[in-house]
Amino acid sequence: MRRKILFVTTDQQRYDALGCNGNEIARTPVVDRLAAEGVNYRRAYNQNTVCMPARSTMLTGQYVRTHGVVSNGVPLPVDAPSVAAYLADAAGYRTALLGKAHFEPGFDAMRHYQENQLAETGSTGPMRGFEHVELAMHTPTVMGRGIQHYGTWLLSQHPEHVAGFAALLQAEGGGETAAPETTINPIPRELYHTDWVADRTIAYLDSLAADDDWFVWMSFPDPHHPWDPPASERKRVPWQDLDLPLGHPGSADAIRSVLRQKPAHWLDWYDGTWRNVEGSPGRFCPATLTDDQIREINALAHVMNELIDEAVGRVLDAVDRRGWTADTDIFFTTDHGELQGDYGLIFKGPFHTDSLMRLPFVWRPAPSTSIEPAEVTEPVGHLDLAPTFCSIAGVEQPDWMQGSPLPTVAGSGRERVLCEWDSQFPGYGMHMRSIYRDGWLCTAYEHSTRGQPNGLETFLEMLPERVGQALGLGTAGPQSPVEYEGTEGELYRVDEDPHQFRNLWDDLGYRHVRADLVADLYDHLPPPREPRLLVERPA
Repeated sequence: MRRKILFVTTDQQRYDALGCNGNEIARTPVVDRLAAEGVNYRRAYNQNTVCMPARSTMLTGQYVRTHGVVSNGVPLPVDAPSVAAYLADAAGYRTALLGKAHFEPGFDAMRHYQENQLAETGSTGPMRGFEHVELAMHTPTVMGRGIQHYGTWLLSQHPEHVAGFAALLQAEGGGETAAPETTINPIPRELYHTDWVADRTIAYLDSLAADDDWFVWMSFPDPHHPWDPPASERKRVPWQDLDLPLGHPGSADAIRSVLRQKPAHWLDWYDGTWRNVEGSPGRFCPATLTDDQIREINALAHVMNELIDEAVGRVLDAVDRRGWTADTDIFFTTDHGELQGDYGLIFKGPFHTDSLMRLPFVWRPAPSTSIEPAEVTEPVGHLDLAPTFCSIAGVEQPDWMQGSPLPTVAGSGRERVLCEWDSQFPGYGMHMRSIYRDGWLCTAYEHSTRGQPNGLETFLEMLPERVGQALGLGTAGPQSPVEYEGTEGELYRVDEDPHQFRNLWDDLGYRHVRADLVADLYDHLPPPREPRLLVERPA
């Protein structure tokens, strides 16, 4: 028998969402205990700051530019390598994915992609090397039609609770402060997708034989917006009791002072002259946020994180009940972070700071191993997960994986981790490359390719006008008023400037640091995939 692997992911969760990483509001004792018993990676970074590219890297163990899903809306090829398939074929693992997948576009009214077809055909796989899948997204329905397995189930079994969820990507105000993408959701906790994902994971585990080896990916859609946890749980964290987050500069004038140091789209988004259609609702303007709205959003995110932690605890109890604890490795991470009030902003997008790039990243090795608890400060990334799974399973790392097994003690000698951004909308054409090394975070902005086709224009031309307007995309797709020349960038000393308020890119005293980091960045990026994959949907 081999060691079993429980891979737990959340969606859009900040590094500081957990008690073990300094959170003093949300109670996350289950993951905190995993961190205390295992390895807590203090400088883990994603390879892209939105869902589909990040998740494709976790599945393939490849850089974004290698697997080709460079942005949301680019479907991962059906023949792309999969660590789940590899573990099944090379080591006989049983494999399952319960929750959010998002290797293919969710904007898929015609159910063109497998992820969105399965539930309607009553199928639970196989899919991408997972013999069993039951999938969920952030909302159960769109235009009255169930989305994936969770939405189909809720619409069929409990239709009275479908309407309680907030609309996704509409920026509609709700909750108690009219904060965007919030609502008071009357759904009973046991029917909410967090507990549903845990329930389906437990059911799958209970279907396995005692001597099966398994790789199970449990993927929670929360705490990604909409911020609409069950209303019964809102009292856990009264928003009125919260301070503004530490990354909030404190006032509108202070926000503008910080953002003015960064490339133009930062301040332009805050003021509403640039639209962040690639990471937030297109019609949303951050300058309209009130302090109380930020407080309510943060409170709801804390509630969602507590519910996730408790759901993980239930699954670990099921693992223990089956007698598997001693031989089970547990991983906990997310795809990307959330601005959540930092800089006066919310949501995500082309903003390469720790708010979106730095990840909660915990590995509790199987107790049957001799691996001791540790904190590792050397940089690691999503790229390293698949090779680690191979190491646990005792199989050779295949050539197509580009990372390395995660270190379990300090002093590994790891120096850098890389992150990229490429626009999904041809009217934006933004390209950013980032490196974290030696306590520095450096982002080089490449020349904008605004107006150059990337595939999405074909879809946008076919989009009914009313749909485009409803999504804030216009009739010809959104157009960015900001165009970069390729000389812009960001440079931060993160230990001294933890919120990345002071951009040193143009500071003459740091030119040599900047030049060294940019050269190192491009020296270690692999060549891009050719031909490039096309963007097929908005998300």
